[in-house]
Amino acid sequence: MTIEFSPPAGSPRPDSTASPAVHHGAAAAGNARAADRASAALRQALAGESSTERVLLKAAAGAGKSFVLRRLVAEALEEVGPACSRVAIVAFTNKQIYPLATALGKELGKDRVCLFVAKARFDEVPDAAQQHATVVTGTTAIPLECDVVISTSHKLGAMGEMNRLREHFGAGADGGSPFDVLFVDEAWQLPHHLFDKVAKAAPITVGVGDVGQLPPLEVGENPWRGLPGHNPYRAWPTDFDDDPATWSQELPAVWRPAAGHLDLWRAFYPEWTELNCVAAPGDRAISTGELSPESAAIWAQVGTGVPTLLQVDGLPAPEAPDIDLPLLEVVESLLDQLLASGLALQSADYTVAGNPSGTTLTTRPGDASGDPLIAVLATRNQAVDDAADMVERLRVRHGLTETELVASTVDSWQGQTNGITIAIHPLNGADQLDEFNSAFGRLAVTCTRATHGLLMLCRPGLEQLLTQAPARPGTPHGEPGNRQLPRQTHKRILDAFAHGTMTIDNQPEEHL
Repeated sequence: MTIEFSPPAGSPRPDSTASPAVHHGAAAAGNARAADRASAALRQALAGESSTERVLLKAAAGAGKSFVLRRLVAEALEEVGPACSRVAIVAFTNKQIYPLATALGKELGKDRVCLFVAKARFDEVPDAAQQHATVVTGTTAIPLECDVVISTSHKLGAMGEMNRLREHFGAGADGGSPFDVLFVDEAWQLPHHLFDKVAKAAPITVGVGDVGQLPPLEVGENPWRGLPGHNPYRAWPTDFDDDPATWSQELPAVWRPAAGHLDLWRAFYPEWTELNCVAAPGDRAISTGELSPESAAIWAQVGTGVPTLLQVDGLPAPEAPDIDLPLLEVVESLLDQLLASGLALQSADYTVAGNPSGTTLTTRPGDASGDPLIAVLATRNQAVDDAADMVERLRVRHGLTETELVASTVDSWQGQTNGITIAIHPLNGADQLDEFNSAFGRLAVTCTRATHGLLMLCRPGLEQLLTQAPARPGTPHGEPGNRQLPRQTHKRILDAFAHGTMTIDNQPEEHL
């Protein structure tokens, strides 16, 4: 049986006016210009030359926002002078602040960067963060000479913490706050009620983040029973979109995806005037050895970098939409062949400016690279439990480590990067659209983790579901991302995929 794939349906823009893509240094220069403007806006605010209280940099997934954030931190401390002598950086989770502390410690020096964590988390801090930053659990242990304090919003926003920090450091340049600038990483992941607890840490806030993140609470779910229209569980930057004291701009390039994924990225951010990809066609490749014809066709398609949707027909009925062992058996067979064939991921190396260095990087199982080679993602816990069992079997069979092949819920994988993503479509087996399976952010996270290839699997019927399912209302609450009616959103995303169908003859050991 030959599997043929149809190309993506076309431009993800409704008016078909998508701009031609630019790559390499030309794409990266767009982010550099945006960072230059953000740095200038911050300097003017610190110098009292503007009334700006917030600087927001909106990023797509994989835009290199952490690099930009670190640059803004360094420039604020090095170039502004007495108006900025100390800054705080917060994020929603510990796993977000550890790499920040490591990278800033390397750039600024261990004595200048303090990682402020809860006592219960101290032993979990990675060795790299311990090596490059000063790690403390109590306010009075923060070195007075440090000028960067990194913490979670929960830790920095604990009851009485601002007073303790003010007593320890003294007031900043404004005469009241303990810091001169508060930086918020993954700003659109932080709910307003948590931001409010740290907002007084500094008179100026800089937020950097992916506007396509899963919101802190699904839109429409508002436990707040106070002022109508106010939802303290929404991402805090959404309250300042039209605020005159807020400066904001988009980062117009992404570093993470292969060039073939760009139309998919654009489909998630169709309202942006510009979005380009540093990787050019041919910069990324998936190398394999001998495979069966069907498996070779599938992995060759994934290796083009174009997102791939594979509908699998002829399977036995699943136990439930989110307990689909027959579909996972197909995933296991595909991965088994891929790993046995001698998988290697090839990537062009780039300079800081985004231009190819002339070196090709090759990553294979056993190389102990930083990011997982393959991530298997599903939305429901039971599906992930089954996927985790499958992944463990494959690890044992092919001698892989726990960081080379992983299984995760989509929600838990937010903010992560991997080489190849294998995902069960959130709507697989569904008979209707609900708030969980049609969530924009959940679909965005699923589709935007991979550097080399994305393979989405489902049973037949996805297009029929989107055509016939009753419409659900949109989300007119100014939430991040382009949140149209779920049916329209899903259709727009699917149009960026190459489509293929594989028919199973109920002989799973032979069909590949």
